[in-house]
Amino acid sequence: MTPGAQLSLQLHHHRAEHWVVVRGTALVTRGDEQFLLIENESTYIPLGTRHRLENPGKVPLEIIEIQSGTYLGEDDIVRFNDNYGRCS
Repeated sequence: MTPGAQLSLQLHHHRAEHWVVVRGTALVTRGDEQFLLIENESTYIPLGTRHRLENPGKVPLEIIEIQSGTYLGEDDIVRFNDNYGRCS
């Protein structure tokens, strides 16, 4: 993810996610909390939790995302706020 970029504020009804930062700094929104992660740190996003990933740093952010749940399709994304016009 390029510096300054962010994903939509979203949740999933059928999957949870685990993010591991490989390079850069991640600003994570998980429910009502926000926190920073750096290289070799991780977080868990429980099923049904609003979340967002942002890159507040000056270098590209690289993460590993592990998804688990009963359904992993991209149509299980409920977007609440999106810079790319994908919200209804």
